[in-house]
Amino acid sequence: MSRQKVRVRIPASTANLGPGFDTLGMALDLHAWIDMAVAETTVIHLHGEQMRGIPKDKKNLVYRVAQQVFAAAGVNYPELEISMYSDIPLTRGLGSSASAIIGGMYAANALLGGQLTNDELFQLATQMEDHPDNVGASLYGGIVVASWDGERAESIRIEPDERLEVLVAIPDFHLATEKARNALPKQVDMKDAVFNVSHSSLLVAALCTGNLRAIRLAMKDALHQPYRSKLIPGMERILRDADQYGALGVALSGAGPTLLALVDKNCSDKAKLEAFLINSLRSENVNAQLLWLKPSSKGVEQLAIDCEFNTLFENSKGEVRA
Repeated sequence: MSRQKVRVRIPASTANLGPGFDTLGMALDLHAWIDMAVAETTVIHLHGEQMRGIPKDKKNLVYRVAQQVFAAAGVNYPELEISMYSDIPLTRGLGSSASAIIGGMYAANALLGGQLTNDELFQLATQMEDHPDNVGASLYGGIVVASWDGERAESIRIEPDERLEVLVAIPDFHLATEKARNALPKQVDMKDAVFNVSHSSLLVAALCTGNLRAIRLAMKDALHQPYRSKLIPGMERILRDADQYGALGVALSGAGPTLLALVDKNCSDKAKLEAFLINSLRSENVNAQLLWLKPSSKGVEQLAIDCEFNTLFENSKGEVRA
């Protein structure tokens, strides 16, 4: 049996960006790595703190999505060797599950010589996630504007403005996507729907044209953040006041609990913004980690393999974000 191996690197992602609920996603320069090969017996190696609690058998998400790709291509590879390392925190609203889905699918497709197109992978991934924003960003990179009607997903990619930086505050507690979804109402007022349509449209226009001044207003939301703020102490104050401390705009990242601020890289108030975020959460007895990130123009990539599976962790950890 061939021992061909593939290695892929997948960016994290943030979704919604405020008003673009389930439609806007952006890749971030925080990554996960996956090695994959056909094997005699399934073995899954997990490396790094972010991998704690991840299944090491065929219940593993990467293994399961790889099997979906093999089934779609009409091949049968039931046994795999998989090695995983990630800098993306789990269940924090930074697309950890989307990165695993895209990484597993892309690696499996690479083993097949690329039999499926990226669009076919996008369709499979969207069906699994039930929304296209995170998987689209991790697959294509950049900013993705996407739609999903339950049968087919469509997307358009926007190149991120080179002036954009991203400051994320990652609280030290997990928030399951299901819990965040259950906080939302089944119906919304027409005025709230119109509010979000207008603001998400304005946000896309601002991102396409580089009008950074419009982002502050455009990132306002009425569909999900007012309801989810009850789950994240300090969030309401941060959404209301962060622009006074140098943020272009601020939003809940995905389903949370991570909070995200878009910042002009030339901003002179970065230290004030950092202090505001930390102090707003600390005043509610929430500890958080701050990370400065950049939008990632690159989506998932196949990398050259220059080491064995069991050295993936040493090969990948501490990689400098460019």
